[in-house]
Amino acid sequence: MSRTFENQGLKKSGKSRAVTQMAQLIALLQANPKVGDIFGNVKLVERLAKLAAEKGAGMAITPELIISGYPPRDLLLQPDFVNQCYNAGKEINSQIPLLVGSPLPSEPRQRPGNGVIRCGNGEGGREVTRKQLLPTYDVFDELRYFSPDNRPGIVRSMSGLDFGVTICEDAWQHAGLVPSDYEVDPISQLAGWTGQGVAEKGGDRVLVARCAAETLDHPFLLCNQVGGNDDLLFDGRSVAAWPDGTCVQAPAWCEGFLLVDLDEPNNCEWHCLEDSDCINHGMCDLNRNDGNNEIIATESFKEPLSSSDLLNAVSVGLRDYCKKTGLEHIVLGLSGGIDSAVAASVAVRALGPNRVTGLLMPSRYSSEHSVVDAKATAEALGCEWMEYPIETMHSAAETILALELENGDAVAAENIQARLRGLLVMGIANARGAMAIATGNKSELGQGFCTLYGDMAGGYAPLGDLWKTEVYAIAGAINLEYESQGRPLPINNSTLNKAPSAELAPDQRDDQILPPYEILDEILRCYIEENLSESDIVLRGFTKEIVRSVLERLAKTEHKRWQMPPAPRVSRRAFGQGWRQPLAAKHNWRN
Repeated sequence: MSRTFENQGLKKSGKSRAVTQMAQLIALLQANPKVGDIFGNVKLVERLAKLAAEKGAGMAITPELIISGYPPRDLLLQPDFVNQCYNAGKEINSQIPLLVGSPLPSEPRQRPGNGVIRCGNGEGGREVTRKQLLPTYDVFDELRYFSPDNRPGIVRSMSGLDFGVTICEDAWQHAGLVPSDYEVDPISQLAGWTGQGVAEKGGDRVLVARCAAETLDHPFLLCNQVGGNDDLLFDGRSVAAWPDGTCVQAPAWCEGFLLVDLDEPNNCEWHCLEDSDCINHGMCDLNRNDGNNEIIATESFKEPLSSSDLLNAVSVGLRDYCKKTGLEHIVLGLSGGIDSAVAASVAVRALGPNRVTGLLMPSRYSSEHSVVDAKATAEALGCEWMEYPIETMHSAAETILALELENGDAVAAENIQARLRGLLVMGIANARGAMAIATGNKSELGQGFCTLYGDMAGGYAPLGDLWKTEVYAIAGAINLEYESQGRPLPINNSTLNKAPSAELAPDQRDDQILPPYEILDEILRCYIEENLSESDIVLRGFTKEIVRSVLERLAKTEHKRWQMPPAPRVSRRAFGQGWRQPLAAKHNWRN
């Protein structure tokens, strides 16, 4: 991602924002589309536009690629898909004019454009502009799919206003915003903003919007998508910014529309889509900044996500993955440990207790308190639970494999238990037409402390981009929710305080091999998210021996992460599309 704006420190502008013809309201349609559901997405735009018009909006703006859903990936390689998106977008039925994000067809043997259609208000839909800057980093590979444009987008006489139009990355490069190119009234941006996960509270886009508004001396409107598509999360938080630094930001994780009064920011309103399954339970409000601060990432807008916001993020990711794939029930293993307790709590938040089943699968190595704690979690959550002891299966497998296990690696014998549990979870999920979820976290996945076809089995890994320390923090947020409602806590003190263990061998604990999670998480975060070298990480206060061992385990277990389920991306860099490491490689290449 571009960091052009980060240290600009632009001061409050003395320029006037008043524009006499700005007598109407503009709606930013913060929508949650489904990739590939062209006509469903059109209906969603039409519905939001109608509701916005009823509240007084004179026009509306959608997120990037709303017609196709974002990201459509290799669907864009099918010309028929692109043409159908474009034709459907042109025919949107709306009483107010719209700027709508859609793939745009190009000449034969040329890649399509990532563009904007002007439609509605009885006008025949037509192309307005195409995205100029196509990102090819992290999870993005837009040059694979699109051809870039080389001209600024201008829309003349739209409900009495002239609009400059940018698409996501186009506004991130400060040097590319030339005031003479945009002799218009407001600047609108259609965005699918997930460039840095959701690791901060929309601070980057606030910074971009305020700097763009100050640079161009026009109001800047940024409409973002909300919801989850596969592993990508879009937190909403659409933004309206003015040249003097005034800024209004829509709530996170909520579908609806931000009604913007260009002449009076204090009149801006948020309207939640009533049946949108809002993760905030309708408790949504605007975030406002009056512009008296320097145009930098202020504390109110740019700070690490709180544990409750992380909880909302992974809950939305799991909810939308189930909703958009048509999987209405979740099955998972409940071990009595922190990860499975948090994963079960997230599943209940996402789908409700009646759509979650927990399996207790104790072995000869399971402690009595683990079974008790697992039952307590399920009962506090109100979800179904079933107990399937695996001793009979385990003994049978040991008998069949006795000759191999006698002289084999002890880990091979331990992993049989995890794979038997995976068999049960997958078997029951398949029988019920449900989805199994994996309960592993980023720390353990990063060290290979997980079993292929065992605890890694599942269609989704809701905790897969959360460090172990973040899992504990989220557990606290979950308990606070239940405590505030006067309900039993789903994650009891026994679960919170016990030493992490896979319980695959007598008296087994994670810390017998791994450093404390506070240390492990920071080493992995420095390497994965900050791209620091081994020597730079050592300078952060860690011993070379510990850093080397952590990084070597990370490299040697890459084959496991290639086979992990998708996980909702909440960090600056997650395992998956943005983490592309070789498998058949020399991993101990450091001197």
